[in-house]
Amino acid sequence: IGGVENSPPVPGFSANNGENETNRQSLSECKVWRNPLNLFRGAEYSRYTWVTGKEPLTYYDMNLSAQDHQTFFTCDTDSLRPSDTVMQKAWRERNPQARIKAAYQALELNNDCATAYVLLAEEEATTIIDAEKYFKQALKAGETVYRKSQHCHPQNSQHEAQLRRDTNVLVYVKRRLAMCARKLGRIKEAVKIMRDLMKEFPLLSMLNIHENLLEALLELQAYADVQAVLAKYDDISLPKSAAICYTAALLKARAVSDRFSPETASRRGLSTAEINAVEAIHRAVEFNPHVPKYLLEMKSLILPPEHILKRGDSEAVAYAFFHLQHWKRIEGALNLLHCTWEGTFRMIPYPLEKGHLFYPYPSCTETADRELLPTFHDVSVYPQKELPFFIHFTAGLCSFSAMLAVLTHQFPELMVIFAKAGGCWRTKPMFSESFETDGKASWACTAMSLNAAVSFP
Repeated sequence: IGGVENSPPVPGFSANNGENETNRQSLSECKVWRNPLNLFRGAEYSRYTWVTGKEPLTYYDMNLSAQDHQTFFTCDTDSLRPSDTVMQKAWRERNPQARIKAAYQALELNNDCATAYVLLAEEEATTIIDAEKYFKQALKAGETVYRKSQHCHPQNSQHEAQLRRDTNVLVYVKRRLAMCARKLGRIKEAVKIMRDLMKEFPLLSMLNIHENLLEALLELQAYADVQAVLAKYDDISLPKSAAICYTAALLKARAVSDRFSPETASRRGLSTAEINAVEAIHRAVEFNPHVPKYLLEMKSLILPPEHILKRGDSEAVAYAFFHLQHWKRIEGALNLLHCTWEGTFRMIPYPLEKGHLFYPYPSCTETADRELLPTFHDVSVYPQKELPFFIHFTAGLCSFSAMLAVLTHQFPELMVIFAKAGGCWRTKPMFSESFETDGKASWACTAMSLNAAVSFP
């Protein structure tokens, strides 16, 4: 579910085509990851559809979620429990109403079926408050089942799979409860739940709970705590994300942005703190070059998808959707970003071939982002496929020549007259003695040509 092992590869790309370390890294970066801040289907995505009539999620995105749910919430021993058997079929249903109906059937068989409450919280609840109620019921049922799995854990593969499934359910429910608390304004409560989760289940770092924690701490303006989280997770051995890179840039920009002026900086040069801030921005932009246009509101935002592609437009949408408010809160941060972000591209003139601080930018992002993002969204493409000036000039010259050829073929006599008129404009002034004489000669030449053109049958 974290995109490390079970995420399917992007269409058109195979894990067998990597022949060196760079290709393998690019391929891993083109894997689709679960969005750690994904919204609720019933309470948020469906409400958007009711208001606008547009579908914010693509079929590909929802299909990936269905695969995630089957991997995360089912195991081989489900056939031993009727309620879990019903839920196993429910996660495979395409129709939302059929899934909800199956969840109620599972609860009739077992009132402590935690995954049934999870499905109802995600898809039937139309408000965050209703979703939180369902998740609290799921937590109560999930903790009971988890304790039983811990005490009855013989050393065989089936019970290990069941314990892993029960652990997944418990972690998922607690995380979603933390997100409910965050959305309802109980931010300190959300931070506590996330910290407890990360402490209790340190091996589940691929779920990227620290990104939820970063966003909540930024909302509290607890910048020292944000820096402590970054110190732990912004490590060379861990996968990067836009949230990590841009949050690090935001903290460095915060130290200088309120006093930064491009005119003053051009006169006296950049201070050490300003250089550090600019370098952090360049690092973030190199990792994901799509983010600045959303933060600077040069592109309109949409609801983030349930899955994202790291370094792609989908990740940029997801990051900016939740973090734009934090950039706006720090005075001058967006101004500093506006003045410096494009300087990144001078350091990496050929981003698909060679990077500066990261591996070369993967070429598969556009294809995957078009699958993840709705059709009404204008997908950001990097690098822009711009033709050089020589190509434009040659194409224009050829088009002009072709137009002249067609006109000459259709109206040969008229084109001869216009050619002579053009010759008069060019040659007559060269042999005139004064400006006045030049003007009279030119006008006379033009009049003669026009008279001839008018009299031409």
